[in-house]
Amino acid sequence: MTMFKTSLRNFFAHKGRMALSAVAVLLSVAFVCGTLVFTDTMNTTFDKLFAVTSSDVTVSPKEAEEDEDAPATGRPETLPASLVEKAGSAEGVQEAIGMVHTTAVTIVDKKNKNIGATGGGPTIAGNWTKVDLKTFDISSGQAPRGPTQVMVDKDTAKKKKLKIGDPIRTITVDGDFTATISGIMAFKVTNPGAAMVVFDTATAQRQLLGKEGLFTQIAVTAKDGVSDVRAKQNLIAALGAGYDLKTADEEADAGRKDVGSFLNVMKYAMLGFAGIALLVGIFLIVNTFSMLVAQRTREIGLMRAIGSSRKQVNRSVLIEAVLLGIVGSALGVAAGVGIAVGLMKLMGSMGMNLSTDDLTVKWTTPVVGVVLGVVVTIVAAYVPARRASRISPMAALRETGVPADGKSGWVRAAVGLLLTAGGALGLIAATQADKASEGSMILAGGVVLSLLGFIVIGPLLAGVVVRALSVVVLRAFGPVGRMAERNALRNPRRTGATGAALMIGLALVACLSVVGSSMVASATEELDKSVGADFIIQAQPGQPVVPKALEAVRKTEGIAYVTEYRDIPAKVTAPDGTSAKMTLVATDPTYAKDLRKKMVAGKQSDAYRKDSLSVGEEYAEKHGLKLGSELTVAFSGAQPAKLTVRAITSDDSAMEQGAIILSTETARSHIPAEKLPQNFMLFASAKDGRAKAAYEALKTSLEPYPQYKASNQADFKEDLKDQVGQMLNLVYGLLALAIVVAVLGVVNTLALSVVERTREIGLMRAIGLSRRQLRRMIRLESVVIALFGALLGLGLGMGWGTAAQKLLALEGLGVLEIPWPTIVTVFVGSAFVGLFAALVPAFRAGRMNVLNAIASE
Repeated sequence: MTMFKTSLRNFFAHKGRMALSAVAVLLSVAFVCGTLVFTDTMNTTFDKLFAVTSSDVTVSPKEAEEDEDAPATGRPETLPASLVEKAGSAEGVQEAIGMVHTTAVTIVDKKNKNIGATGGGPTIAGNWTKVDLKTFDISSGQAPRGPTQVMVDKDTAKKKKLKIGDPIRTITVDGDFTATISGIMAFKVTNPGAAMVVFDTATAQRQLLGKEGLFTQIAVTAKDGVSDVRAKQNLIAALGAGYDLKTADEEADAGRKDVGSFLNVMKYAMLGFAGIALLVGIFLIVNTFSMLVAQRTREIGLMRAIGSSRKQVNRSVLIEAVLLGIVGSALGVAAGVGIAVGLMKLMGSMGMNLSTDDLTVKWTTPVVGVVLGVVVTIVAAYVPARRASRISPMAALRETGVPADGKSGWVRAAVGLLLTAGGALGLIAATQADKASEGSMILAGGVVLSLLGFIVIGPLLAGVVVRALSVVVLRAFGPVGRMAERNALRNPRRTGATGAALMIGLALVACLSVVGSSMVASATEELDKSVGADFIIQAQPGQPVVPKALEAVRKTEGIAYVTEYRDIPAKVTAPDGTSAKMTLVATDPTYAKDLRKKMVAGKQSDAYRKDSLSVGEEYAEKHGLKLGSELTVAFSGAQPAKLTVRAITSDDSAMEQGAIILSTETARSHIPAEKLPQNFMLFASAKDGRAKAAYEALKTSLEPYPQYKASNQADFKEDLKDQVGQMLNLVYGLLALAIVVAVLGVVNTLALSVVERTREIGLMRAIGLSRRQLRRMIRLESVVIALFGALLGLGLGMGWGTAAQKLLALEGLGVLEIPWPTIVTVFVGSAFVGLFAALVPAFRAGRMNVLNAIASE
């Protein structure tokens, strides 16, 4: 109990010193808890939606369950209307209602702007039935009646400034049609971001499915006293086994599974960045307790002299760590809820609506946050605590501070060199791998070992790198610069740990910058080398190129030819008997001009002959294929076909690497028209000398179809660069958390080192050092520590990025590009980070009373 009181007193006596470490714990725990609260809230939102929208039993086409690529046709799988009556007459069924739902639509307003959902949410068109009354209230107007009326959801109407009486146009594979908004419907639960439009049943069938008498689902309501499971069994008996039937619980579970796969990717990515921040925070906490132990050497020595055991001293420091972990974690849990709300607002601005009414904080979240924060703090404080327990009673007779153990320093250096060498060998081995999948594991090992090596060897590197930086940065400031250099070198272990915290975040920034720049440079080179088409027409995700848009492109003035491009799902069986589900590419013969491919055997043009195709080099080698070999291809909804290999393409290029390519006509000859996927991309080329005029004309032709974008090669490259840049900016934003914690580490190191050197500072002031010179000395020390961490991080990151690019070269990304402007900007920015971190410590040092400082022990 006495030791606990001592620890408590020391904790509050040094509360200012503990504050920055507590902030590191707070930020890391907040990010973890914020991620958990955010994903739990999204799950709650979707659970409520699924609970409201799910019928007792839902009947769907079997093909819709088995064939995930069905929407590529532009039409969902359907059920005959006669099945509704049959389901309604099944035993235990009160009512069966036919439903029409599809996402393969684009909705535009009178200004020709796409009013569909953004941020990943679907745009859903369907029919209005009384089943929808479980999900919606008609907030104004009336339900649609006849082919000229439509109803939209309230959230979409508000965001897109739509009102009753406004016309909207619906674009489908069967054509365009315009209807007037007759009503606005409001979700009874939170709308997670979908845009909904509904028509009367006949219009929905005719315009969305191509003809009347079809439905996409049947919603079945069971009679009172009949369970969903029993109703499902009765329906199977009545309808047969050719359909997919789900109870309300099964339908909700399927929905949760679909949403969960998306959420898990986001959840684990965010937790990964939180883990990086925790790792960086460990360095800050280690530094804090190391300096506190060093400053309390005499105090701990006195405790040992009056009878405290090593275990008691160790326990005293660890109790302080537990207190720090509890305080930081508790604040972090509260901050995590705030982060979750902020993420919800951010998702709202991107189109996914999440209500704070659904905010979900499970009991496990604060438990995970507190346990995580306390455990991390104890782990970080263990080494300083163990060092404190080794302080002998004789230390009470010495000056504050304990000289570093030279032997342990050499052991540390040897271990660090060994780890670094192992990491370097791993990175080199990864670049020599024959397959990217094999090399990725070696690369991961190399990254981990090199990172650990640099962390362990940091104190040894500090002595070398800080001296080198000082020659360039500090020597120009005369004696003040030399004192700043000596201060940074005084405790290499502390400088190394502080620099390592900044190193981790910047290493990841540099690595991703190299990989991102190399991806853009490789793709640009590949476009220049391989793509012969003048224009590329792309559709928004999930939206096929409708026939009218294709016709508009073909009729564009100045266009010489248009190449169709389809993805065809199929099961392919090789002559060796092995089968696999694959996605084939069906194009026109002009594709050979649009994408120039290096051939291993045969001619690409031969692949466009009847019942012919080309295969990739690796696939051919794996299955022993040669020219004339036959593959058995089972297309969706068609009989298996025998197709002959007429060409084998090289896998050197990243464009269509390993693709199996056949002609559009071959695909049409084997796949029923209603099962043939629509184009999701088009290529086009201009007539000689008319590229500029044709480009403008092409964009004009596609104006009625805002879901498509036409790009020439220059614009396509710029779009690719922007997409990679946006992805990197998102990652940099998440990594900023780790860098913020690292900056706190620099602040903490300086603040505690100022306290440690109080008497020294007083003596320097007494012999003539001005306040301005003192503050400059501390700022310069901070700058050189920050630059030391930046230099290690950027160098290490560029090494990782270079190794990753060499590995990705196996996938066709063969150009290494170091983004020197980014690297230099980050390095220079680190100097400003050092200046910022030194503001408060330098200010406090400048305000010290000289006599009090000299009298300090």
